[in-house]
Amino acid sequence: MELKKLVEDLRVTGVTRLNKRHFTLELLSPVKLPLILPGQFAQALVENSPSTFLRRPFSIHSVDYQKNTLRLLIQIKGPGTSHLAELKAGDHLNLIYPLGNSFSLPFTKDVLLVGGGCGVAPLLFLAQFLNQNNIHPTILLGFRTREEVSEIDAYSRCGKVLITTDDGTEGEKGLVVDHSIFQREKIEFKKIYCCGPDAMMKAVAKIARMNNTDCEVSLENTMACGFGVCLCCITPTDKGNERVCVEGPVFNIRRLPWK
Repeated sequence: MELKKLVEDLRVTGVTRLNKRHFTLELLSPVKLPLILPGQFAQALVENSPSTFLRRPFSIHSVDYQKNTLRLLIQIKGPGTSHLAELKAGDHLNLIYPLGNSFSLPFTKDVLLVGGGCGVAPLLFLAQFLNQNNIHPTILLGFRTREEVSEIDAYSRCGKVLITTDDGTEGEKGLVVDHSIFQREKIEFKKIYCCGPDAMMKAVAKIARMNNTDCEVSLENTMACGFGVCLCCITPTDKGNERVCVEGPVFNIRRLPWK
């Protein structure tokens, strides 16, 4: 199904600093929000930032149809995202959205969501979507340290939350794949959704394959246009090279040449 895409100026209604590296933007649409599915993303135009020429892609973090707002979770990495962090309520941000495909609705209630770093961005919306379909997932989130742990209450309203930190200051120590739920002889989940650094997703995919568990990942390839023209986000699949911004960003691991 081809979903409606908009190019519009949304009004900033809230800027929430989560920690030193991450913040959220709440954006109000001037028209009724289109149907948005978990896993889809938006391309943001960063104005008044001389060194930022291309739009920046951000996963849609949550959607509130009653308020007609959506939220983006953004990591401060360079001039463009630093400029976005300076936005204030009343400012406007131009978006092209919703772009890409989405996570699929699972065939089971034994569901695990795995996110690391800024890769947690699409998982809150996914968890809320699953809740609306009477599925309460287990949510495993990986952070560098306690200071970066955020929005746990929001995730906890959707399911059971597990945490790892690299330094052990919160939850279990280590990477998400070091968590005790993955150390069992057989994992209990029938479906895994994952987003984060490539190395983390490949490690989770390996565990999923070993357990014959269905698994979808959201790739974070570099994107420029967001709708398949520039071809800079190509990834190899079982059907040849495909555009992550159009055929993705969500792929079942069966389609990826990961070992």
